[in-house]
Amino acid sequence: MKKLLLLIFLCVTIQFSNAQLKIGETVNNITFKTILNAPVNRADISQFKGKVIWLEFWATWCSPCVAAMPNLQSLQKAYKGKLQVITITSEKEVRIKQFIHNRPSNLWFAIDTADAIRAYFPFHTIPHSILIDKKGVVVAITSPENITKQAIADVLAGKKINLPVKNDLIVEDPFKTFFPADPTVQSRFLVQPKIDGLGSAYMNYQRDSVFKDRRLSMLNLSLENAYRIAYGDVPYGRTQELTPRAIEEENKLYCIDVIVPKGHEADLKPYMIRQLSSNFDLQAAMEKQRKTVYILTIADTAKFAKLKRSTAKEKDFTADHSDFNGQDVKLSDLAGYLEGFGIVKLPVVDETGDNTSYDISLKYMPEKKGDLENALADLGLQLKKEERDIDILVFR
Repeated sequence: MKKLLLLIFLCVTIQFSNAQLKIGETVNNITFKTILNAPVNRADISQFKGKVIWLEFWATWCSPCVAAMPNLQSLQKAYKGKLQVITITSEKEVRIKQFIHNRPSNLWFAIDTADAIRAYFPFHTIPHSILIDKKGVVVAITSPENITKQAIADVLAGKKINLPVKNDLIVEDPFKTFFPADPTVQSRFLVQPKIDGLGSAYMNYQRDSVFKDRRLSMLNLSLENAYRIAYGDVPYGRTQELTPRAIEEENKLYCIDVIVPKGHEADLKPYMIRQLSSNFDLQAAMEKQRKTVYILTIADTAKFAKLKRSTAKEKDFTADHSDFNGQDVKLSDLAGYLEGFGIVKLPVVDETGDNTSYDISLKYMPEKKGDLENALADLGLQLKKEERDIDILVFR
């Protein structure tokens, strides 16, 4: 897919059957057709009766999912023989085998590329955690940080638990549902409160013949993120907040829809900045600051010369936290990916001096130390730390 929709976490809609299970209902007929890192390669959930079962929906590219893994492993070790943690992903088997090889684990890893298991527990965002008691009854649908050692102990003891419920709202197209707009609409600045059950996302309508280049829609984003988008998708590492605010204000999320008239497409983001500034106390402005950054440079001219010059007619790329595939992309796009997706923890400045359009494929395993550097080296590129004056989005 093209980079039309930036998702903070996974936000995918699939067709769910009436098999959906809720808290208090009994799980009877789930089959894990492919299991890795386990003494069996497939299993039925009925085989685990008498144990507490923790189903963890995740992905290798999901940073919060990977960050939660040590806790899952610790609890699996603490309750060996009494608890069975089964992670579930729609990623391909070969990728999960790579992950396990680079990060040995005591967890079981189920592959669910058809989303058959997900159909029982629909979600929009991951990580997504399901806790099932010894009798096969769902006792929690929550996030992994809520499942503690005490919670597992209580479930094993037959006690009732009351963990925060992660109740994702399943709609086919959240933008059309919550931001309906007639094609005749010429101008709009609409703000709505957070919509519970949805992930955070924004749409820029590049494939929409009516609203192309003149509309932005945001779901469940903070004011900082709205400003970041308005100032040209400023990466997180290039922001700074100078005015302390109350925690509830920092964590407050909004849904915002911005439309400008045809012929005024260039005014879209400036208009959004003016509206944000006039409607909210939080203000933002770009300032030059000296920062430690990564410089993207050409390290091996022979390898770099092998990069395929693009013949594509328009820029098109897919990207996640382990894969960048682009047609008609420049090295500045690759630098933007490394910074914007949080692949590296510092701003990235392209100083290759190359403005050619290429077809670039960068694949690496983030859990394997040095693999990103090796993947860049295969392209003839490298990152090195330097200090530079760069634009920083400052909040006051």
